[in-house]
Parts: sequence; structure tokens; C-alpha cells
Amino acid sequence: MKSVYVLNGPNLNLLGTREPATYGMVTLADIEASLKAKAKAAGVALTFRQSNHEGELVDWIQEAGRAGAGILLNAGAYTHTSIALHDAIRGSGAVVVELHLSNVFAREPFRHHSTLSAVAKGVICGFGAASYTLAFDAILPHLP
Repeated sequence: MKSVYVLNGPNLNLLGTREPATYGMVTLADIEASLKAKAKAAGVALTFRQSNHEGELVDWIQEAGRAGAGILLNAGAYTHTSIALHDAIRGSGAVVVELHLSNVFAREPFRHHSTLSAVAKGVICGFGAASYTLAFDAILPHLP
């Protein structure tokens, strides 16, 4: 069975209450429920996780790579700073779609650079919670 890990970085546990004008009112639990239904319909195993800790995200990326799973990664602020996540993606061999709820290119200049994009299959941003659905649809043809 094809498998996808959905990995969420720091502060994404606050969705629905954190800066709703930027991130919307949808919670991470809402996104998880929606994706689980979509994955079930597609016959795809879905693992959905969130951590505020960089090392835990590294461990999960490596785990997904060993399992032959694709990864949807919303690394939050680590997108702009984490060489460790970049190296984990490169070393894991997993197909990764980087995603963001907001359009990072329409925000502060420090958000315009990603340390992850160079090792991701693609990037989806700016569509709110629908970014997750778009990323899921985008990764399916690239799963082993």
C-alpha cells in the first residue's frame, strides 16, 4: 500500500487560534480528518504528526524514507532556517512536497527563502488548508 507522512512543524498545533487572518480558522485536527478521508478513498496509508522540535521532525523524515513513504512537509519556521531538515530530506530518499498555508512570498522578506525547496519535489503555498489537499494530490503520482 502506498504511504504518505504529513509532518507539521512548530506552532502548527496552534492553528485555528494563531493569527487567524494569516492562517485561517481551520485547526490541525480538521486538516488531519480531511486528509485521512481523502487518503482512505485513495487507498493510501496516512501518518499525520506535529512537533515543535526539529530533531523529532528529522527522525520522522528518516522513518518515512525507510518506509518508502512520501512526505507532505509544513516545516513552519524551520523552512527558513533548518539545514538539518534539508539534510534529512536529501539523505532519506523520500519524495517531499513542501507546503505552506500562507503565501510566504507575500510576507516578510525572511520568509522568501526556503532551505527545503531545493530538495523537495515541489512547493505549494498560499491556499490555506487547501494547500494540504493540493499537496496530497500532487504527491500521489510520485509515490513508489
